[in-house]
Amino acid sequence: MSTTERPLLVIPGDDPVQIAGSPRLETLGEHFQIRLFDNRPANDAEKLERAAGATAMINSRGAVTWPGEVLEQLPELKFISTCGIGTDSIDLVACRELGITVSNIPGRTAPVVAEHAFALMLSISRKTSYFTAAMKRNDWHQVLSTSLSGKTLGVIGTGNIGTEMIRLSRAFGMEVIAWSFNPDDDKAQQLGFRYVERDDVFSQSDVVSLHVKLTDDSRHLVGERELALMPAGSLLVNTARGAVVDTTALVASLDSGHLGGAALDVFETEPLESDHPLTHCEHVVLTPHCADQTPEGNDLLNLGATENAIAFLEGQAQNVVS
Repeated sequence: MSTTERPLLVIPGDDPVQIAGSPRLETLGEHFQIRLFDNRPANDAEKLERAAGATAMINSRGAVTWPGEVLEQLPELKFISTCGIGTDSIDLVACRELGITVSNIPGRTAPVVAEHAFALMLSISRKTSYFTAAMKRNDWHQVLSTSLSGKTLGVIGTGNIGTEMIRLSRAFGMEVIAWSFNPDDDKAQQLGFRYVERDDVFSQSDVVSLHVKLTDDSRHLVGERELALMPAGSLLVNTARGAVVDTTALVASLDSGHLGGAALDVFETEPLESDHPLTHCEHVVLTPHCADQTPEGNDLLNLGATENAIAFLEGQAQNVVS
């Protein structure tokens, strides 16, 4: 197939770098013309300019959003793949109405993301960021941190990532309880945890870790009420989506001393503003939405997006969410 015969695939804002420089681009180039932009579009007009004429798109960064009013101005667009499991950057209802197939990449980087979530849990429980900041001020002092072995982890969402988090935590000697939109009793029996009511996860856990996708049902799933249910001094870990947690309520719980700490990889607004209230909270660990960002994780995501695009082109769309 000549270059001019290949359909156009656009990567509209690969910033920070996800797929640029990947060997997977060579494979994509055998099937598509590729137009890659290494900075984020400034506005909707620039999105339209970049995606004009494209049949397919790999939205490598969820910060580049695609509302319905933009998608409806791209009549040639027939396919979008994310570079991850989340699809909240794309108006799925509009895609269904416009006949745009949307695919994601479920499960491939679950061990990578869960490893990050587990590292965050360790960091906040042992106050490593707090102690590091104190020592950089030449402030040598000790306060009690939290041992995790024998403690109870509450997991909200037992999909691929939540399952990996459970596996790691059970191996670390933690008891695990969980709640899910889609409970799986066989999984619970195999991994040695039990499902409980959602309120019980918050009220009975020393640490709560969030692993649900962002939907209307999960937006602000953790708010003032849920945080108040958590035992004094307990910890919250979020590697799901920022809007799963009501940030205002979280800051208030941290500032009051009720919550012992929070470890967050995701935020309601990204990037996080330099003077955001969370940055003034004493016992927080913050990372810049990078849980799957390792060389191995990146390649798994790039491979998944490449396979999704080629499968669609061959009339065998996979991992379809819309």
